[in-house]
Amino acid sequence: MPHASLSWELYRSFLAVIREGSLSGAARALGLTQPTVGRHIDALEGGLGAPLFTRSQEGLAPTEGALQLVPHAEAMASAAEALERAASGEAEEEKGTVRITASEVVGTEILPAMLTRFRRLYPRITTELVISNRNEDLIKHEADIAVRMARPTQSALLARKAGTLALGFHAHRDYIAESGMPETIEDVLTHPLIGFDRRASIRELNALPVPFDRTLFSFRCDNDAVQFAALRAGFGIGVCQKALAKKYAELQPILPGLTFFELEAWIVMHEDLKTSRRMRLMFDHLAKEMQAYARS
Repeated sequence: MPHASLSWELYRSFLAVIREGSLSGAARALGLTQPTVGRHIDALEGGLGAPLFTRSQEGLAPTEGALQLVPHAEAMASAAEALERAASGEAEEEKGTVRITASEVVGTEILPAMLTRFRRLYPRITTELVISNRNEDLIKHEADIAVRMARPTQSALLARKAGTLALGFHAHRDYIAESGMPETIEDVLTHPLIGFDRRASIRELNALPVPFDRTLFSFRCDNDAVQFAALRAGFGIGVCQKALAKKYAELQPILPGLTFFELEAWIVMHEDLKTSRRMRLMFDHLAKEMQAYARS
């Protein structure tokens, strides 16, 4: 079978097996039967003339050749999803699908309310939200619109600055009532701190008058949303966006005059999407909402 005749359907099943680790798991993920997925893998191996998986007690293990195919299959998946979104609505209609990507905290704490207000304005537009601290590739159409905490550098992207977000120390009011209010940065260091685990390369920390590393933290996690949950639970002192803390009456600022560091908020999309009405509507809505949030 010539390589050109190998359909996306075969590669989609291949990618699902890679992700799920078994034919049965891939079948459930795709809504297919296990024999169908098995036939797809057999057809793909036959077309490529090489085995893609070896069977073990743990499931299907990809061969070295299969692992080399993964990034190409993922690119095909992104292109297929982008094609489906593009076909979900006419360019000038207020309907279709918009895929947004944002960081853990922005995606869980900030965007839901903004997207709810957008849905009330444009109920025929469907929203997909990807939560990841990894920058989804807008050039490859892994997402349509991104909310990023740094200015994008690619020339093919349309970007609008939506404000600057200041971060500072905070703690739950019950924790402060129990442990006291720190008055200096040195006082802060005597309290249980919430911070990162293995994500040690945080250049913003260098601006502080004292060095910060993971050994200072009593609660360590590289998921920012989990850190924020620990802060709201009263574990100790942590860092969060000052505008976000204002949404929760139980969170009180520590050393309010000190800004831990600042993040620029940017709304970004591929310039090719600016002719789509639903993309422009979402882009403008998020820019306006994030600007208001940054000023709060």
